[in-house]
Amino acid sequence: MSGDVLLESESLRVAVRPQVGGTITAIEHKQLGLSVLGTVPWKAVESPIESCAAPDERTWLTRYTGGWPLLFPNGGDACTFEGVFHGFHGEASISPWEARMSGATLRLDRRFVTVPIRMRREISVDGDLVTIREFAQVEGDRPVTVMWGHHPTFGSDLLAGDFEIQTGARSVTADAGYDPMTNPLQPGATGRWPIVPGKAEAVDLSRPRGGVSAGMAALAYLDDFESPWISIRRLDGAVAATLSWDADIFPYAWLWYELAGTSDAPWSGRARLIGLEPSSTRLAYGLAEARRNGARLLTLQPGAAMPAMIRLHVCKPSGAVRGIGPDGRSLVG
Repeated sequence: MSGDVLLESESLRVAVRPQVGGTITAIEHKQLGLSVLGTVPWKAVESPIESCAAPDERTWLTRYTGGWPLLFPNGGDACTFEGVFHGFHGEASISPWEARMSGATLRLDRRFVTVPIRMRREISVDGDLVTIREFAQVEGDRPVTVMWGHHPTFGSDLLAGDFEIQTGARSVTADAGYDPMTNPLQPGATGRWPIVPGKAEAVDLSRPRGGVSAGMAALAYLDDFESPWISIRRLDGAVAATLSWDADIFPYAWLWYELAGTSDAPWSGRARLIGLEPSSTRLAYGLAEARRNGARLLTLQPGAAMPAMIRLHVCKPSGAVRGIGPDGRSLVG
């Protein structure tokens, strides 16, 4: 199946690119006429990386749309881990997936090259809710250690006005190594959400100073979740997007701000994106660095497939997002 595949309900139109990572490239709320995933200021290459491994971030970005890739079995920097080279953000994000429609569900399958794992993904749309179910199964009789995460990047109409981020996380830590000139956070500092120590003053990450007009690039990690969810809501009430997920597989979330904060090519100060990224692993620097730092990695055992689920609710909110219901839809007001 080549080209983007469309999934539609009465409320949402979802575009998926099976040939490049099974990436969700766009999500539009049809009644509102508003899109929530981000876009980048360059045209992405619409073909996979044949080696199954992007040697560096710049190469990976040639396939990046600003949408929603899957990071597996590596997340972050390319590295050699247990004798195998893993590309930037992992094989899953830049490789082709076998795709077929089954009723209202898009099924994606891949047997990985870099690890002896087969994965099935099922993407479905029900009204204003997107659900992704994933099943990873080890082929062979030895455990396999991986990073497993999602990289949904929000922008477009969702960031076209001032916004607010809310989450069920109670703790936030600024990345210790990512420190561009436009980073207001004190590297390595920890705070109670949404406040984290900054270089000049405390920073409220739920409403970054200057909002959508800010020049800001920052990376932080959320953990200690009372409930595994995170949302972005336009303060004018036009639209909100709320993610929820399986905390057993994804106990952390990476929080990435690129609000016209990176002047180097290919960004050139023109991207307005926020990544809300559930992950198995706290550090965003690849398998090898995570192990060196004692960060949690996920070990998959031979036998039954390991399941995971992540959901996205897109709606016109009647107030602030306060949590998530059992059906994955936002609780507001």
